[in-house]
Amino acid sequence: MLLHTRTTPAERRRALRARLAEPRLLVMPGALNPLSARLIQDTGFEAAYLSGAVLAADLGLPDIGLTTSAEIAARAQQTTRVTDLPVLVDADTGFGEPMNAARTVQLMEDAGLAGLHLEDQVNPKRCGHLDGKSVVPRDEMVRRLRAAADARRDPDFLLMARTDARAVEGLDAAIDRARAYVDAGADAIFPEALADEAEFAAFRAAVPVPLLANMTEFGKSPLLTTTTLQNLGYDIALYPVTLLRLAMRAAEDGLRTLAADGTQESLLPLMQTRTRLYRLLGYQEYTEFDAAVHDATLPPGT
Repeated sequence: MLLHTRTTPAERRRALRARLAEPRLLVMPGALNPLSARLIQDTGFEAAYLSGAVLAADLGLPDIGLTTSAEIAARAQQTTRVTDLPVLVDADTGFGEPMNAARTVQLMEDAGLAGLHLEDQVNPKRCGHLDGKSVVPRDEMVRRLRAAADARRDPDFLLMARTDARAVEGLDAAIDRARAYVDAGADAIFPEALADEAEFAAFRAAVPVPLLANMTEFGKSPLLTTTTLQNLGYDIALYPVTLLRLAMRAAEDGLRTLAADGTQESLLPLMQTRTRLYRLLGYQEYTEFDAAVHDATLPPGT
């Protein structure tokens, strides 16, 4: 992997579709930046995710709809450039009316992503595990999804619908919405903030397309194991903010230690080594490529 991926966006979209057709749970960690997406690939995972909450936090913003579609697409393109994994992105509400949702789909296609999810919250939205959420009428979300589906140019680009209705209207209403969203063109469903294992099972029994289970920490849903989710018949286990939380806790602890001790010496065993970082970045491959360029000679007569 030198300067770019070895695969095309179309290949990665087909790979995600094929993987979701298998009867195995797909574990999908959330990247916090392009380098962490490379790490997700290097440690053996098969797909990565870009969380709207993480992208907002990276800009020092709360997850309340302050980011723009262009900001998300730019960060996504930086990420898809460095990983051969299919990447799914959080596209919030589509950043506006149905026409905005349609444009968002094409922006994310152009950014090299394998798919996105749109949610049925009002715009501006809020984190799915906070109280006080509001959802748009079901018909409005259906229009949003139809516009998105019509705008899609690559049929393999995954269009997922997220419903936040469980916390607002109850489980039955959330299931009814999910079915309507599938009819409107959604390829998969993301039921947000389910309350317990029984609700995850009820959703699986009622909705016949791939389902995503959001295993975000400190939220309203229980942290079910991958074995449990596999047995429940879920297709994706999502860990959207895990890496950000780990990294920020480690960074905060490190800063406090540096301030207290006046040296980072005690932190060295906790750090990624220079060797490991350079291996992850492909320093050796870049060196070999650069040497080959500089050592190249033209054949006679050219």
